[in-house]
Amino acid sequence: MYRLLTILIFSFLLQGCTKLLLTAANAPKYVFEGEIKRDIAYGELPSQKLDIYLPAQLSDASNALRLPVVVFFHGGRWTTGNKGQYEFVGMRLADLGYIAVIPNTRLYPQVKFPTFIEDSAQAIAWVDDNIADYQGSNDLFVLGHSSGAHMGAMVVANQAYLAAFDKTPDIINAFAGMAGPYDFEPEAPELKDMFGPPSNYPNMQVTTFIDGSEPPMLLIYTENDSTVHIRNLELLKAGIEKANGRVETIIYDSGGHTATVGAFSWANPSGLPVAADVDTFFRAHL
Repeated sequence: MYRLLTILIFSFLLQGCTKLLLTAANAPKYVFEGEIKRDIAYGELPSQKLDIYLPAQLSDASNALRLPVVVFFHGGRWTTGNKGQYEFVGMRLADLGYIAVIPNTRLYPQVKFPTFIEDSAQAIAWVDDNIADYQGSNDLFVLGHSSGAHMGAMVVANQAYLAAFDKTPDIINAFAGMAGPYDFEPEAPELKDMFGPPSNYPNMQVTTFIDGSEPPMLLIYTENDSTVHIRNLELLKAGIEKANGRVETIIYDSGGHTATVGAFSWANPSGLPVAADVDTFFRAHL
């Protein structure tokens, strides 16, 4: 009955208020059997905090049990959103047997590119250094949606970001990106201000840094996405293949831009098997 009600709410709100939609998606937190560690600092600034979702099996397990870890970066056009809105992703990943980590980063207009990528790298470095304290293993994965997929992919592709924290992309087993804008030139005024000047645009394109040594990538898209064009997937896929890197793609027939991340909710109004597909991909790289 609860699932049916949530599906009806999602169906009604899909074109409506995002805040209400996220509230519906996060309703299961009241019955989540795992544990959420909130507002853990990965840096010194107020925005540099993350939440950790611990699977229920850890509460009854010995300290010797270690589980794989997924760091998820949310979307929001590099300007909006916060970790608290995506509890449903953390809970779903925890139910799949991962320790999930969802960071906040600084966003535009507070900062411009590449600061939010630098925050992403700092969060990943913190996880690599500290997640063992939460029974995390050395198996570290990165997942992102929309602008969050762009941020995660930039950290994976451009070694300079993790190098600033004495890390390399080798600490990451694999990356999965949903509807990511990996290779585009800004047209909207705020995006030009965020990423400009034009001479800097290559530095914000993931394809610029592909050399074939990156962790395996899974690129996910829906054909009727009117927000991020499929050429972003195609250009990144082509670049990885040209460099003899490792890439897989999944293109669903329908769903739209938010459906891929919405598929991690209990309602999953689109019915897309995104969570299962990501889980299969990550498990293949343990």
